[in-house]
Amino acid sequence: MNSFEGDTAEQGAGPERERFLQPVADGQRITVMLAAFEGWNDAGEAASDSLRYLNKLWGGKKVASIDADEYYDFQFTRPTVRRNAAGERKIKWPSTRIYKASAPNSNVDVIFVQGTEPSYKWRAYTAELLVHAEALNVDYVVLVGALLADVPHSRPIPVSTSSDDAPLRERMNLEASQYEGPVGIVGVLSEVALLAGIPTVSLWAAVPHYVAQAPSPKAQLALLHRIEELLQVPLDTHELAEEADAWERGVDELATEDPEIAAYVRQLEEAKDTADLPEASGESIAREFERYLKRRGQDRP
Repeated sequence: MNSFEGDTAEQGAGPERERFLQPVADGQRITVMLAAFEGWNDAGEAASDSLRYLNKLWGGKKVASIDADEYYDFQFTRPTVRRNAAGERKIKWPSTRIYKASAPNSNVDVIFVQGTEPSYKWRAYTAELLVHAEALNVDYVVLVGALLADVPHSRPIPVSTSSDDAPLRERMNLEASQYEGPVGIVGVLSEVALLAGIPTVSLWAAVPHYVAQAPSPKAQLALLHRIEELLQVPLDTHELAEEADAWERGVDELATEDPEIAAYVRQLEEAKDTADLPEASGESIAREFERYLKRRGQDRP
């Protein structure tokens, strides 16, 4: 897993950022497809874990799946054997599953796409996903990924937000991705969705490369906070926040045991702090305070 398809600095954080979802008529619902794929696009499994968390939180129900035999090389992405509650052996095949949920107390329906990056026929695969998107009346697509980067674990995980949809990019004060090079299925689906006329946003969390193994709860939490902002729907992430704190403490302990790693982490911290100095503006402070007030309100009866 290498750094790709996203900048590690958050984009579009200016004071004029607009809401992702445009206002609709009373009673009209908006459907957003959230998609993440295990594999090359998913450092620390942060992207796929974030959608699994949200799907479970909102009680998503499976509405469709994509035939695994058409798209996967089972010698590369092998099926696994597990035992069910009755002790019976069950083979779990790589697949792409599609779930539907409704965000509580909102007019937003969410379609979750969760699966493993396919081995074959990417154009046919993404076309099949868009057939499902059309059948489910998807209005927006949010693609979620995670990449390895030279960032410290002890600082907030950067999440870049970009779009190649010009009207959406202008409305939200975003930037287009400047990445050039090999792409994963997330990049392909982004292009195909845009060609189909569906406004699309890509989110990328930067996972510290020296702790790339799964799980990566701090990166997962950063992605969920960004999804929370996009959908304008409050999320209960208290349990995950505790896991992220425990993860950071664990990495701190490991780093102190290796002087070279500790020195490297300090170097990354200094570079990050220096780069963030211009962001210590009134706008950024106001944004963080507004986010704090929203979360604090969730704790009140």
